[in-house]
Amino acid sequence: MRFSQLIDALKNGNAGLLDHDLGNDPELLIGASLEQATSNQLSFLEEGNALALELKQSKAGAVLLPYKDKLIAIAKSNRQSWAAFKNPRLAFAESLGLLNPRKLPTPAIHPTAVIGKNVHLGIDVSIGPNVCIGDNSHVGNKCIIHPGVILYDNVFVDNETELHANCVIHPNSKVGKGCIVHSNSVIGSDGFGFVPMQSGWYKMPQTGIVIVENNVEIGCGCAIDRPAVGETRIGEGTKIDNLVQIGHGVITGKACAMAAQVGIAGGANIGDGVILAGQVGVGNRVNVGDRVIASSKCGIHADVSPNEVVSGFPAMPNRLWLRCSANFKRLPDFAKALQVLTRDSAK
Repeated sequence: MRFSQLIDALKNGNAGLLDHDLGNDPELLIGASLEQATSNQLSFLEEGNALALELKQSKAGAVLLPYKDKLIAIAKSNRQSWAAFKNPRLAFAESLGLLNPRKLPTPAIHPTAVIGKNVHLGIDVSIGPNVCIGDNSHVGNKCIIHPGVILYDNVFVDNETELHANCVIHPNSKVGKGCIVHSNSVIGSDGFGFVPMQSGWYKMPQTGIVIVENNVEIGCGCAIDRPAVGETRIGEGTKIDNLVQIGHGVITGKACAMAAQVGIAGGANIGDGVILAGQVGVGNRVNVGDRVIASSKCGIHADVSPNEVVSGFPAMPNRLWLRCSANFKRLPDFAKALQVLTRDSAK
């Protein structure tokens, strides 16, 4: 694709094109980092994310930039084609999709697929080898079901959703429109519910359901559990990384983001726009307010107010955590000083 063609397409995008110079209008094949890009590759520079020196040394055929005179001057001196955007990272993401258009599978049902009774299959669906769809399930229009996927009975999958290889969706679960579920994830498995007895544990039947709203993406190897009663719900537009565990009865708001190895215990309520970084743990029935950001390995055991940034274990306001962590290495010295003070005061 010529750079001029790319720019024409990006004019209608969301990144906010501000200015551009086609230069020699290079033919672009793919995107690459500033350090590795060559003359037929596209790269980008994000303010605060790379030094101007990296741009000076880059061999990229075209670059996407923030609207900064200094950076534009460097691109011109490099004789590079360039375009300035309000959001260069978003422009680069849109560009990658244009340079690498996805090839969708031809709508068809593979002969090895097993389709149960009273199953509704929408138009233009693609169902791969060894897929198993249980009785009374619904697969919407233009859905893509990759090899080895299992849908139990009474599962509802809305239009234009893609289920990658070997994911499993348990009975009565609902997956919304435009969702992506990656390989080996499980939706609607039994929540961890047991009643203690003298002789051991009595299993609490998990009779609730899981609802995944529209435009949710779920990474590889995730588990989203059903509750004993009621529902577990994943809010619209939420993005979930690999190896995330969401317990029974959890409700998440819209447009949340959860990085790898997040664990959310049963009954927790997560607000809209919450960001949970890697290995964050959220305790039972905790309420996390809208737009909260929790940094990596944070342990949230009590309610968090909206718009807070929290860190540490147990979680505390991020600024307090930074002050505390600055003194961790000095704790042995503090302890020795305290011992001296205690001994002196006892004399």
